[in-house]
Amino acid sequence: MWFRRNSRRRRRGTLTTPEGHAVTQSLPDRLNEAVAVLDRLVGFPTISTDSNIALVDYVVDYLGRQGVSCHISRDAGGGKANVLAMIGPAQPGGVVLSGHTDVVPVAGQPWTTDPFVLHAADGRLYGRGTADMKGFIACVLASVPAMRARRLERPIMLSFSYDEEIGCNGVHQVIDALGDAVPKPDLCIVGEPSGMRIINAHKGVRLFSTVFQGADCHSSDPRAGASAVHAAVAVLSELLAMEEELRQRGDSVLSLPVGFDPPYSTLNIGRVVGGTTTNVLARECRVDWELRLLPGQDVDEVPNRIEELVRTKVRPRLQAMHPGCTVETEMLCDVPPLAPESDARAEQLTKRLTRSNATETVSFGSEAGLFQRAGLSTVICGPGEIAVAHKPDEYVTRDQLALCLGFLDRLIESV
Repeated sequence: MWFRRNSRRRRRGTLTTPEGHAVTQSLPDRLNEAVAVLDRLVGFPTISTDSNIALVDYVVDYLGRQGVSCHISRDAGGGKANVLAMIGPAQPGGVVLSGHTDVVPVAGQPWTTDPFVLHAADGRLYGRGTADMKGFIACVLASVPAMRARRLERPIMLSFSYDEEIGCNGVHQVIDALGDAVPKPDLCIVGEPSGMRIINAHKGVRLFSTVFQGADCHSSDPRAGASAVHAAVAVLSELLAMEEELRQRGDSVLSLPVGFDPPYSTLNIGRVVGGTTTNVLARECRVDWELRLLPGQDVDEVPNRIEELVRTKVRPRLQAMHPGCTVETEMLCDVPPLAPESDARAEQLTKRLTRSNATETVSFGSEAGLFQRAGLSTVICGPGEIAVAHKPDEYVTRDQLALCLGFLDRLIESV
């Protein structure tokens, strides 16, 4: 292991950065700073459909005042951006602390307080993104002065991405920058809400959209057209059959003894939209469906079977009725699973930092699988609970933020 097992005990009191800035090591002070930062972060309504640039500007300014420069990567339209920063020596190795800046919508949810104004009550901090996952980002930012005060032997890198909630779109640019804009790290800790428990595996997520293009006509003579809805029924039936196959197969695909709940890959048909009225054959139908796959599951099995069905039966039948008809499937999102690692470097480090030997699995996807696919040993560990994420009155507790700050303290001592 590269981390220092016998690092010297950190002295309480005031330290100074290399530039001479005073750094207070009091945990209550750090917790108050993390809450103040969280207040600012929650105030930016960074729903995935909207820009996160105001939040990014705040983070860049915050880090700049600590003497930390940032690498910024933007989406094609320039309205969204990732932040990548490095603290410590410019050399390969070290650890990435990863969090996403976007949040899910609040429309239609019965919030009892303004979701974009931090509200404190009974030890809880309410607001959209407090758990998922601006609480983690706030703790990381509040810990930057301590990182700067320590003469790190290996770098700590900060990754704050956009559009995680709609497919982990932004983090690809961050991963591309590792080894280019900054030296490539060895490990990654993704701060998704886990109650500061260690998550060493999650399912992968793939989203698909299958569009059926038929030909409309009066329903009194269906020979004059071709119904896209009727064609979609065959694919829907096959998807339902494969959903049951995956359930029956269970976790037998796993090569390691890992327990998931539910213990099988899942398939969901999330949306079916087609047709205009009952007396017109449907010109178009769209089926949106998703897979949540266990580590070790053949990721191409289901889409390949659907494509084979379309190629051999559905498309020829449609085109026999009307030659201009088509059926096309597009993959909208591909988030790989996080698999337990044989060497488990990130897991071993995180066990030491959390002072726990327990690990868990989750069924939601995250950026962790992408960092792992890029060659970084990766785990999930962050403040807050996934059970309150995406819901009205989402919250994180002050105790969870304090646990995260203590975790980061021990990380700073270890690298």
